[in-house]
Amino acid sequence: MNIKGTDNFVRGRFQEDISEITANFTSSIDIDKKLAAFDIGGSIAHLCALERAGIVDNKEKKDIERALLKIKGEIESGKFVFNKKYEDIHMNIEKRLIELVPESGAKLHTGRSRNDQVSVDFRLYIKNEIKNIAGVLLDLEAELVKIAKSNIDTVIPGYTHFQHAQPVSLSHHVSAYYEMFLRDFKRLLNVYETVDVMTLGSGALAGVDFDIDRQMEADILGFGSISRNSMDAVSDRDFAIEFNFALSMIAMHLSRFCEELIIWNSSEFNFIELKDEFTTGSSIMPQKKNPDILELIRGKTGGIISNLLSLLIMMKALPLTYNRDMQEDKKPVMESADTIYDSLSIFKEIIKTVKFNKENMAKGLEDDFIYATDLATYLVKKGIPFRKSHEMTGRIVSYAENAGKKLSELSLKEYKETADVIEGDILDIFNPKTSLSSKKTVGGTAFKEVERVVKKYEREIVDNKKSVRAL
Repeated sequence: MNIKGTDNFVRGRFQEDISEITANFTSSIDIDKKLAAFDIGGSIAHLCALERAGIVDNKEKKDIERALLKIKGEIESGKFVFNKKYEDIHMNIEKRLIELVPESGAKLHTGRSRNDQVSVDFRLYIKNEIKNIAGVLLDLEAELVKIAKSNIDTVIPGYTHFQHAQPVSLSHHVSAYYEMFLRDFKRLLNVYETVDVMTLGSGALAGVDFDIDRQMEADILGFGSISRNSMDAVSDRDFAIEFNFALSMIAMHLSRFCEELIIWNSSEFNFIELKDEFTTGSSIMPQKKNPDILELIRGKTGGIISNLLSLLIMMKALPLTYNRDMQEDKKPVMESADTIYDSLSIFKEIIKTVKFNKENMAKGLEDDFIYATDLATYLVKKGIPFRKSHEMTGRIVSYAENAGKKLSELSLKEYKETADVIEGDILDIFNPKTSLSSKKTVGGTAFKEVERVVKKYEREIVDNKKSVRAL
């Protein structure tokens, strides 16, 4: 079946209408309609440059701008009728513009191609998403700092290989995620610099034939720089790939945090309690309180990483310049951006309301083999080389296990059988606060060091919020 009524606006050199199946297959309007506001903004900036170049007069400019704002209102109110035969948001808006102002509206596309139009719209969209996601990311970081600040003296078992390793401050543990999300924030700012390049005026691939003031367009649209090579400008999607990489890193960090909270929420750990509003029940087991929201955030990570791979695979063998494959760039970016924003927003609320069961956390320290490293350090301080003290401590641990005793239950006589340098002060090491206080290197878990770093975090958040507002 052919679509009837197709006019010269889309037909041009073609003698036949496109078929309905072709229209449905090639249309991207269901996805790129999100670019509507950015497309209209870009068109208005281009319109100003057209007036300066003498291609439209002042009256035509006002008529076109008025019509564009009317179209924006129609889209926002839901009155705009999208038509798949016009493929994308750009053509749909231009068709409606020519209906409203036939003569002057037909001039708007002078000096631009859909190639540079799509690029600049997509860049404007990603810039806006970066601001939104960076903002909610900072809100999450602020919540983590609140938790860290109020739990400096809370001691929990730290793990390597998911086995008890050494005692650490809960503040120090939570702060590890602050550091991850801080790197994510910085990545977003780096992506912003990459995407903040104005590509309008590149045309289809070779530039345009009119005296278009590109700097004027960049200033109106708020771009920090202008593209220097028209072929690269219309074929570049590095900015989209970098953006999705940054989103994938955020998702991966969220997934790690969710996994720990899921473990901590289990009956075996019972380190935390989640509010009912962030859990669900079982269809058959009435006692269940499942951490489904955390599991969903963890699960959605796979889709976000897949979207990154989709972009990389799409671009991997494309010759210069624009190829229609690149129409598939928006869905993976928009899906990931929406998912990350929603995941950060709800995770922030979860972490803000989580209850830490400090007594149960402290019970994890009753297995005093967690102080084995402190014992080895004790021997080093008595003059024994570390490799030798490590071996001796291993023998002591093995002896205690075979004797069914804790390290703190061994007698001084039993200790001296392994190392004669051990004195009565050996029992002082089996204290969580003593253990933490000794880890006083910069970046360690000593209370004073953790407190110092948390104060620095508070200042960073204030500065970083200023950075976002300045974008």
